[in-house]
Amino acid sequence: MKHFKVIITCSLMLLISGKIMATEEIKYQTLTQQDNFELRLYEPYLIAEVIVDTEFDEAGSDAFKPLFKYISGDNKSQQDIAMTAPVSQEASGEKISMTSPVEQQKSADKWAVSFMIPDKYTPETVPEPTNTNVTIREVPARYIASITYSGFWSESGYQTHYKKLQQWMDDAGYKVVGEAIWARYDPPFKPWFLRRNEILIPIEKPSI
Repeated sequence: MKHFKVIITCSLMLLISGKIMATEEIKYQTLTQQDNFELRLYEPYLIAEVIVDTEFDEAGSDAFKPLFKYISGDNKSQQDIAMTAPVSQEASGEKISMTSPVEQQKSADKWAVSFMIPDKYTPETVPEPTNTNVTIREVPARYIASITYSGFWSESGYQTHYKKLQQWMDDAGYKVVGEAIWARYDPPFKPWFLRRNEILIPIEKPSI
């Protein structure tokens, strides 16, 4: 199976943690839409990231604890506040609001698991982690080809829609510049036919 990024929904993480709240998503502009396919332009955003040396299926759960502790106040001033979305305070160790999505990608023989930092923060104001295994980095603006579909979270469903997206990109003449991203935006208790799933592939700037 091709290496691909997996976005784990914050709704799922919140269910595990016993906390329910609204989530913030990465901002993007839809440039072209055809049925369930889209060409998007994503804005730059910050992520908190953890590298784990484990199997693919275990990476998300293994990285969850240090990431969740980071947004829950495990940063330099150790201040903890009520979880809201978004948090409207200065970045000084406060609990950071949960966002969507969380991302997992292959990093050599390990997995890099990350989630988006709310966009009220900048590289200068984002809270500094106390755990050295948590790192902060900025993802630059990029063009993304996407397909949206409903259904179970399965490899077979991913592969079926991945092939459809590949064909759509080939027909449009888009050039791939990064690994695919698998996005899941709903909690596990949501009926499979109502779930929002996406496959996102970074592409070279197209001629529009």
